[in-house]
Formats: sequence, C-alpha cells, structure tokens
Amino acid sequence: MKRIVSRKYPEDARKTLEQEGIDPVLARVYAARGIRSSGEMERSLDRLVPFGKLKNAGRMAEILADAVQEGKRLLIVADYDSDGATACAVGMSALDAMGACVDYIVPNRFEYGYGLTPEIVRLASEKKPDFIVTVDNGIASVEGVNEAKSMGIEVLVTDHHLPGDRLPDALCIVNPNQPGCEFPSKHLAGVGVMFYVMMALRAELRNRGHFDGKEPNLAALLDLVALGTVADVVKLDANNRILVSQGLQRMRNGKARAGIDALFSVAKRDPSRASSYDLGFMLGPRLNAAGRLEDMSIGIECLLSRDAGRAFEFADRLDGLNRERKSIESQMQQEANATLESVDFEGKYSISLFDPNWHQGIIGILASRIKDRHHRPSVAFARGNEGEIKGSGRSIPGFHLRDALDLVSKKHPGLILKFGGHAQAAGLTVREEEFSRFREAFEEAASALLSESDLEKIIETDGVLEASHMTLDLAKRMEQEVWGQGFPEPQFEGIFSVVNQRMVGEKHLKLKLGFGSRTFDAMLFFHADPLPDSVRAVYGLAVNEYNGSSTLQLLIRHWEESQDS
Repeated sequence: MKRIVSRKYPEDARKTLEQEGIDPVLARVYAARGIRSSGEMERSLDRLVPFGKLKNAGRMAEILADAVQEGKRLLIVADYDSDGATACAVGMSALDAMGACVDYIVPNRFEYGYGLTPEIVRLASEKKPDFIVTVDNGIASVEGVNEAKSMGIEVLVTDHHLPGDRLPDALCIVNPNQPGCEFPSKHLAGVGVMFYVMMALRAELRNRGHFDGKEPNLAALLDLVALGTVADVVKLDANNRILVSQGLQRMRNGKARAGIDALFSVAKRDPSRASSYDLGFMLGPRLNAAGRLEDMSIGIECLLSRDAGRAFEFADRLDGLNRERKSIESQMQQEANATLESVDFEGKYSISLFDPNWHQGIIGILASRIKDRHHRPSVAFARGNEGEIKGSGRSIPGFHLRDALDLVSKKHPGLILKFGGHAQAAGLTVREEEFSRFREAFEEAASALLSESDLEKIIETDGVLEASHMTLDLAKRMEQEVWGQGFPEPQFEGIFSVVNQRMVGEKHLKLKLGFGSRTFDAMLFFHADPLPDSVRAVYGLAVNEYNGSSTLQLLIRHWEESQDS
C-alpha cells in the first residue's frame, strides 16, 4: 500500500523565511526540512564546522606532517565504491601537492572483500609503506590493523562507518562516529572525512612554514567531495550541503577536474547545469561500475587524470562497464521478481534472497530495487569464496539495518561471519548452508522491530501548488539547490485532467495535463500504458532544454486514478 501525505512545517519558520526574502514556495519547502532562517541556507566555506572539532584530526595532521617532512612512504588503502574512490583521489591529490611520498591500492572486492583485511595488508606490504592510511574503511579492521603492526607498518584510519564493540589498535583514528567525537555533523561521507584531515594537515604544515607561501588550494578538491558525498547517499545535513554546493559550483563554473568533466561527457550531461541528480544518478553509478564489475582503480585513475583525453578514455571505459552492469542487473531483477511473484507478503516483514548465479557486485542494487518495490528490509546474496555467501542489504525508514544485523548476530552466535554498514545499507557474510537459518533469524528481528504500519509506503509531498506558482523560474531555482538524502527534492501533488498523451521512446508517456485554467507539459518515464482521464499525481518541477530554449515540465513520480474531474 502507498499513501500520499503532505509534509508538515512550522508556520513561524515559513513566515520568517518569507519575510527574509525567500520565495513563498521555497519558504514552505525549507521550513518542512527544518530550516528556520535564511542564514541556514548560506553555502560559504567559512560556515563549515571547523576541523578542530573532529576528534583526532589535529593529531593525525601532526603524524602526517612528520611523515611528509621526513619522506616517509604513505599508502592509501581505498574502498571500492564512489565514496572510497573520491576519498582516495582527495588524499592522493592533496598529499602529493603537500610534498608527500604517496601511493594507493584499492582491493578487488571479489578477491579480498571489504576493509583492511590481513590479506590486504600483506598485499600492501609489497609496496613497503611506513604508514597505511585507510579511506572510507578501517573502523572495523581489528585483525588487519594487528597484521600491519606485526609487520612494522603503522595504520591511520579515516572512516565514517559505525564502529563495532571494539576499535582497531591503529596509531590514530578519525571518524565522526567514534566514541568521544563531538563533531556535530555525524553524516560526513568517507570523502568528507578525508577532506577534513587534509585541511588539518595543511594548517599544520602552514604552521611549520612548510609551504614557503605556495600552499595547495584544497577548494579545488570540492568537486570530488561533492560527488562522493551524494553518491554515498549520506544525509545532506547543513555541513554536507555546503560541501556539495561548493563542489557543484566548481562544476558549473568550468572548474571541475578532467575526470569529472569526462564523466559528464559520457553521461551526456551538461556540467554547467550540474545538480545533485547528476552526481547521484549519472556520474556515481558510472564510477561505481568499476568496483562492481572490475577494478575501482579505473575510476580512481579517471579522477586523478590531469589530461582530458586520458580522462575521457577512462570515463568511456566506465560508461561501458555501467552498461554491462545495467544488463546484469536487469536479468537479476527479472529472476528476483519471478521468485517473489508467488510470495504472500501478508505478515512478512523482510525479504532475503539468494541465487548461486547472481553477481556479487550487483546484489546491493538488487536489494535496493526489491526494497523499493515491496517496502521491506531486503537482503540479496551471491556466492563468495569457499562456501560463503555475501549479502548486501537495504532498509526502510524506522529499521536500522546494521543494528538489526547486530541483534541477529547476538541472538544467533556464529551465524553471521562478519557484517557492517549503516542504518539504511549494510553488508554481511554467512555460510551458504546457513542461508535459510539467516532468513528466519532476520525475519524474526524485523518482525520484532517493525510494526505493520511501518510496511505502508508513505509518499511525502510539499502539498498542493497553485497554478500561478508553477513557473519556469521556480523550477530553475530548485535546480540550483542541493537536494538529496535527508533534504529531499520538493515534490507536489494535484489532481489533473489528462488532455493529451502519447508514447515516446517506446516506454515513456509524454503528457499534456490540465490544472485549473492552464495546461502543462509533463513526462511519465518508464510507463507505456495510457492514463485515465483524471489523475491524482505527485510531481516535481523540471527545466526542459530543447533546441536552445527552456520550458517548464512536470515530472510525474507517482499517480493514481482520481474520481474528480
């Protein structure tokens, strides 16, 4: 079941915003997202939370500064997703600019799995580093850090994932979610954490007189920070919105690095109109495709390339991998849907699926699609190594996935071999013969933590928009804003008459919708069947660029038949 509800907002906040010069519609939208004054929407870098509030950032800066000045060898160990790739590129670019001796490795997810494992440490040791610096991983790598120490390699952990009961014995850990860290923005992505550490390092080296007046411009890295932050679907709190907004401005102003411009090119998107949507749904998936199917070093090299032609070669390869990913995903989704067709979801609180032929790199996307379709916490498994299966889970509001896996692990010791993640996404490993037992245990946990009302999908809107407010100007203003996880893009609801409709591209509907005395062009993507004469629609405002002109277009995100005419 789906239910449409309008977001509530404090009327005093809406009035304040409007009095401060905010557009009336945007005042309502911002108030519904917790904004109480126009000052909270300022995006200047001086409004970032200072790096001094991030626990151990100063200490890690001292260690790294010593390493830079003493010529020690640093090795970044990256994660294999967009966040890890961009964090690695931030670290490589900044450390190189500050004179460090730095290199990187990124584990192949199919050979080594996630995190700083003992196997990865042994691989890293071949490069003879003095320090390993983790990005977007390491907070759970107790055994890997111990292995490194036994080999005489110190480990510096930068991560943002939730810690387990035991922290690794690293030389220094920077993670806003570690115990005792009072950094107010707990939703920094891995790339955001690394950016903060690099800011602290620059300040430390500046104090030591290291730069001789030629210090690196770290703002040039904000395109990477924006991409990794949006692609990792972390909550866009005020601090993250500043980081993303600044990165988008660099892209729009033609100041993005060659690799990001190349990703825009292969995605056929215009960087001068860069948006959160581009980062999350166009560039991010192409970058992620490398880690899902091959080797994320392809993506990292794309981001690090300073030559436009070379960057395009990498981006074109990423684009090809993304097409391959889509094909594999489509087949897996068909198989999952066929399996679930006969399932009676009455009284079921979770979904766990395993197919020995599924691709390990795609199961996270599959779990997300299943979760979206059935609105239940979903875990998809594929075969791993030596009798193990690896699962990737996605969750719904009100169900903390990592905590649920922790509950399963405590109630059924030994069932889950390892796990980690966030509230909405997590990964785990179990033995193949234990899949049925896990499915039952996960369902038990879900039924204990969820109510039946939690399984009803709520479609939140920003209410009804008057026809006079449905303008191209408002659509352009919204296009410039930073929307995403925790700060959702506005969508409105209304009852429309379907004046005209025709299929385009064999799978989309191009519509002419009547609302009051006006008509509006609209698109309903991935829907080919004709609509009834009157619909209740949830929609967003969009700018349609065609033949050099811009027009308003409504993007239909949900519809249901209306009895009103």
